[in-house]
Amino acid sequence: MKSLPLLLLTALVLTALPGFETATADEPSKVTEFKPDQAQLPVKPPADAIVLFDGGATVEFVSKLGEPIDWPLVDGTLESAGGQKANHIVSTWHFRDADIHAEFLLPETGTGNSGLYIHGNYEMQILYSLDKKRLGQSDMGAIYGFNKPLVNAGRDRGVWQVYDIRYRAPRRDSNGEITEKGSITAWLNGQKVQDNFEFGEPRSVYHPYRSGTTDYLKGIWKKQIATTTGPLFLQDHGHPVRFRNVWIRPLDDHAHRFTSDVAQEPPAR
Repeated sequence: MKSLPLLLLTALVLTALPGFETATADEPSKVTEFKPDQAQLPVKPPADAIVLFDGGATVEFVSKLGEPIDWPLVDGTLESAGGQKANHIVSTWHFRDADIHAEFLLPETGTGNSGLYIHGNYEMQILYSLDKKRLGQSDMGAIYGFNKPLVNAGRDRGVWQVYDIRYRAPRRDSNGEITEKGSITAWLNGQKVQDNFEFGEPRSVYHPYRSGTTDYLKGIWKKQIATTTGPLFLQDHGHPVRFRNVWIRPLDDHAHRFTSDVAQEPPAR
């Protein structure tokens, strides 16, 4: 048998290794291992990132009505507040597959409940869990309702923490049915907490398209089913969690700004 060309052989070997992905015509990402450097915070966004919040003028989030957000800006951070639960904010940029980066700070008291709702359906949990000996699907580092974290990587209250997430969206057919599961690999504070975990349809009854939804979000969901692209939500759960340095790095050419011409009504009570 003739020997394979060196480049082809190398590609086959890399494809077989966990954490590596190869380019295709529809997914033109390079062969990369997802191991983000989280040693020094804040982390500088890469040149090809789309910055959603930088502590200053860049605030690429809107309310669930598609209007300017009412989260307070505190010392260059966005604080999840407003005295109510489910006052989530939603990114104006939508994406299919992407690396997602967010830095956050838990309040000095309470559980600091919040999260990153990826595409509004899959939540990377934010919650004070440092003292827990046994972690579940609702603790820090978990994909809420799907998979518990591999390790307890949470830090103490009042200390900046960081998530880096590689997200691959589920693929759907023309009827909106999932044909390929999505996946998440996530790093929290320098430790891998999710390793290419695969998931199907969303499970939580509390995600933004089901609980306290709006006409604006309904419009997003309709397009999301058709295109498999969607936004990043920062969750409000009534706790003053702070966020800074939030960005996405698309892994394909599907990222775009969402526009809506839907007349807005207040959220359902």
